[in-house]
Amino acid sequence: MIAELAFPPGVYRNGTILQSRGRYYDSNLVRWYEGDLRPMGGWQQRGSSAVTGVPRAMLNWSTNTLVRWSAIGTQSKLYVMDRSATLFDITPSGFTVGNADASTYGGFGGGLFGKGYFGTPRTDSGTVVEATRWHLATFGEDLVGCTPDDGKLYLWDASVGTGTAAAAVSGAPTNLRGVVVTEEDFIFCLGKDRIVTWCDQQDATTWTPDATNQAGSYPIATDGKLMCGQRVRGGTMIFTDTEVYLATYLGAPLVYGFERLASECGIISSGAMANANNTMIWMGLGGFWIYDGFVRPLACDVGDYVFSDLNHTQQSKIFAVHNPAYGEVSWFYPSGSGTEIDRYCRWNYRENHWAIGSLARTAGTEQGVFAFPMMAGSDGKIYEHETGFNYDDDEPYAESGPMEM
Repeated sequence: MIAELAFPPGVYRNGTILQSRGRYYDSNLVRWYEGDLRPMGGWQQRGSSAVTGVPRAMLNWSTNTLVRWSAIGTQSKLYVMDRSATLFDITPSGFTVGNADASTYGGFGGGLFGKGYFGTPRTDSGTVVEATRWHLATFGEDLVGCTPDDGKLYLWDASVGTGTAAAAVSGAPTNLRGVVVTEEDFIFCLGKDRIVTWCDQQDATTWTPDATNQAGSYPIATDGKLMCGQRVRGGTMIFTDTEVYLATYLGAPLVYGFERLASECGIISSGAMANANNTMIWMGLGGFWIYDGFVRPLACDVGDYVFSDLNHTQQSKIFAVHNPAYGEVSWFYPSGSGTEIDRYCRWNYRENHWAIGSLARTAGTEQGVFAFPMMAGSDGKIYEHETGFNYDDDEPYAESGPMEM
């Protein structure tokens, strides 16, 4: 008798290996697409240069004259790369250098050697200093960005070109955690004081509200901290580490209204969300979430594996990348065995299945402006992905759980 071994697409990694019987249990550098198991595309370095520092954010955009740029931010530098893969350093003058890695103080290993009794537990009283991540967005054809360590808002005028560095925006608030540009062309500055401040419409020079402009601010009533923002259908989502809000444009005099969408669904890091066809998908502290008009938990077949494997001290490094060609969102995270990102999990939202694997990337952005998705490594090199079949020293595979015949 011949028995066909037909496994459904995707990996199931919750519970024990016995609970994965009849399913795939492990995978690396493969995807299931339209019912077929196939290897992911490989990668190749874009250009021959590397940036200084560890890339933690990337953004591709095109100017009004169709000049294509890619922005790359590290803990110490800000770069733009043109279509010929030439890097230009546009780091602002006076920029405060941040942290390549997160660190924590308190608990086990914190304090003076010999302080306290051996074998007694330590309370979770330490403060985590996050790894530095740039928040990047486009304002018209220009680039705006900030980091929480520096706290200032910067703008790079794309029409001036590579001979000029990004400059601090005059009049903008300081002590910022993040920035996002709304669909209506307002710059939202997310403050460490939990206040969202915005400039006048399409005017980055006007921040003081009066009867002749639409500049304004709004205090977010949250117990958490403002993390990041993203445009979505119907408004602009504001993420904290405990809740999510929706900012909706009202026009003068209030300009924006803010609604708390849900609690206990905060984002795990400022880069851990993706907008897939106006549906927001993000990674929380212990699960995945989706917003398509309502906030709801996203069932995950590999959640036990991911969150038990995650190095939570370094969770500020986690980032997500959308791959619209295959209907996928991938989250890259540092596993418990190391401090730098070395693994990923991926959800196919068209076919609703998951995959896992190992890949050392620290930032990325989807295709569209450029022909291929681009990602960066901790070595500062920029790579084009989904091209060819080069995997360096790694190889694609899929492993099943137990089989019953």
